Order: sequence, then C-alpha cells, then structure tokens
Amino acid sequence: MPYDKTTNIGEVVKGHPEAAKVIEKYFGKGCFTCPGMKTESLGFGAMMHNIDVNVLIKELNELVSA
Repeated sequence: MPYDKTTNIGEVVKGHPEAAKVIEKYFGKGCFTCPGMKTESLGFGAMMHNIDVNVLIKELNELVSA
C-alpha cells in the first residue's frame, strides 16, 4: 500500500524498518524519541519540519516498492 500525507509516521517505521533512514533524513533522529511519532502523519511532520511532503512520500514509496 503506498504511503500518502495521512499515513502515520510510526506505522511507516513499524511496517518498513528500512524507512527509518528516510524519516531520519528529513525529520532527524529526535523523531524516534518523540511521542508524536505514534500519532502524527507524514503530512504534519513535513509541515513541522518545513519539508515538501510530496518529496518525502515519493522517496518512501520508492524505498518500500524496491
């Protein structure tokens, strides 16, 4: 299932542990200790880190489909 801006950040890492390196690239290591990881979406995280959510989602989807 492809990811979109509503996908939960924690679900991404839980479902595809290799995606952690992409999450860390865009959000930093602090993301993994943040309680929001379990409740926040990729779209919200991208907004909070001033990142283009479409770039993040494209990279995640390419990683997990490879």
